Amino acid sequence: MTIDRSAAERISPWRGLGYAFLMIGAFLDRDTVDAGDMDLSPLEDALPDWDYFGHTDAGQVAERIEGVHVVVTNKVVLDADTLADAEDLELVCVAATGTDNVDLEAARALGISVCNVEGYSTPSVVQHVFALILALYRRLPEYRDAVRRGRWSESRHFTMLDWPILELSGRTLGIVGHGAIGGAVADVATAFGMEILVSGRGAGDRRPGRIPLDKLLGSVDVLSLHCPLTPETRGLVGGRELGLMRPDAVLINTARGGIVDEAALAEALRENRLAGAGVDVLTEEPPPPNHPLLDPAIPNLIVTPHVAWTSRESRQRLVNGLAANIAAWRDGEPRNVISP
Repeated sequence: MTIDRSAAERISPWRGLGYAFLMIGAFLDRDTVDAGDMDLSPLEDALPDWDYFGHTDAGQVAERIEGVHVVVTNKVVLDADTLADAEDLELVCVAATGTDNVDLEAARALGISVCNVEGYSTPSVVQHVFALILALYRRLPEYRDAVRRGRWSESRHFTMLDWPILELSGRTLGIVGHGAIGGAVADVATAFGMEILVSGRGAGDRRPGRIPLDKLLGSVDVLSLHCPLTPETRGLVGGRELGLMRPDAVLINTARGGIVDEAALAEALRENRLAGAGVDVLTEEPPPPNHPLLDPAIPNLIVTPHVAWTSRESRQRLVNGLAANIAAWRDGEPRNVISP
């Protein structure tokens, strides 16, 4: 039985009818995954009783996970105190690959399993990466706006040559983070006829085919970031690194906002020290109105609201992965476990 209800209606009728043996699940921020277009039946097959919350503020978390055995969270933070107070909680399913919103050490100490979902968004993110690259290389925003302003209708010619259009073939793509997504981006880039360079993980990375980041930066036409946000990668591309890139290069970030110094990127674009940037992630999300990359005067910048991963197919794969994690855990064969 599944009950879709507001916080005021969250008490399940199962709980007053002698079904105490049933496990209870709570999805704390369903609206980050489901826009009303998801099939949630896999979740309901894995666990019959759910509390669905579109959004959960920090002050609501403790109440909403009280008496709950399985919690699904995308971005809602589960810190040590919250986990310690959740006496019935046995499993946390993160509706993402990254698990930095859960205190894993506390979960481990409390015997709460934590699992994630990997690989669900790869096709969607790869397509978004090339949507950004092609929009910048083909100057799509400029030509679209010119048509809307009537400039094509006023033209003496059948075409417009106001902004130069470039091809990807023969150009070099630099990849930072050569995991599933980075590798898939490299495969598509190869199909476009691009050359691929892959950054090493720090100065000590001696693996064949890996290039130190400083050397890579000055050699690429496009730099695409696909590494996780860690203490080592926070601020990885700052003012110094942007200065090593060629002025005709473009930067693509669909990884995490904190990897790039956003103020330095805005300055580099304004001063034409970088040809363009496509950014899908910011350090603070949602960003404040005065965020440096939200200035509409910055040239050759495309900012999208963390949607690279959000194709309908990708989100359904995520739901299916969450359900598979829960079912495996209930069967005593947990999978994708980050914290046992």
